[in-house]
Amino acid sequence: MRDNKIDSFSASGIYPPVKPHRSGLLQVDDLHTLYWEESGNPQGLPVLFLHGGPGAGTAPSHRQFFDPARYRIVLFDQRGSGRSVPLGEARQNTTQLLIDDIERLREMMAIKEWLIFGGSWGSTLALAYGQTHPERCTGFILRGIFLGTQTEIDWFLQGMPLFFPDEHAQFVGHIPEEERDDLLGAYMKRLFSDDAIENLRAAQAWSRYEANCLHLVPRPEVARMFSAASVALGVGRLGAHYFCNRMFLSKNQLLDNMNRIQHLPAVIIQGRYDMICPPRTAWQLRKAWPRASFEMINDAGHAASEPGIASALVAATERFKLTGTL
Repeated sequence: MRDNKIDSFSASGIYPPVKPHRSGLLQVDDLHTLYWEESGNPQGLPVLFLHGGPGAGTAPSHRQFFDPARYRIVLFDQRGSGRSVPLGEARQNTTQLLIDDIERLREMMAIKEWLIFGGSWGSTLALAYGQTHPERCTGFILRGIFLGTQTEIDWFLQGMPLFFPDEHAQFVGHIPEEERDDLLGAYMKRLFSDDAIENLRAAQAWSRYEANCLHLVPRPEVARMFSAASVALGVGRLGAHYFCNRMFLSKNQLLDNMNRIQHLPAVIIQGRYDMICPPRTAWQLRKAWPRASFEMINDAGHAASEPGIASALVAATERFKLTGTL
């Protein structure tokens, strides 16, 4: 059942801006320190927002998918991302270490269990965390599904020019022709060279390519934002690092381990015209998770800010706060 409040927020997409009531830095090892924040109701339903990328970091708008009167909203920037330091650092940065960081954060906040909310790479990390710690999860709201397979990585590097030939040409154009047979290797060499200027240029080329393919209708302002060093170094360096290591997952790991979380409520929200994470992957997850709700948004690309996707995400958080299911 839907009330007028739900309908009004679904129409506008997201809740009004809300400021965190506390934030801080959590040192997780001798190299990485993570930024975290909490907003909403300190006694509310705990929810963890997992950002994409890898390396993209969180933004104030990410708090706005949740009713601040009912949710205890936790955001953090993953290793090497956003306001965590060092920015773009790939050493001691793996999927398992991120899972350990989430547990450390949960324990620091004395949260017994929480709703997991993630899109794109955030959906990958959500599934990996949930399958490692199912007893800590009350449910999953997932968007723009990425399962970390080689097929999906190859699509990003070589498949998207079917729809974005101009953007891919610029992405490939950053690399000399004689090195283009190994595009990922060529980018890794530049992203992690000793030349800081070369690092940034390569990171900006990678980050702009991703940004220009996010939306159903391209948004130049997003590409400009992704070109900023504070974003590009995280997205470019960590995106390539995780791709090079196949997201630190074994073959078909996430689908093979679905039995660990199949009993938990979930919703899968997917843009029909998502070019970063094509819908076939979301459909594979849906087939492996019969209990999960599945929503295909017919007028959307990849980004959570697409109006139809934003409305579906808010509707999901509204359902969960009222019923505890999705």
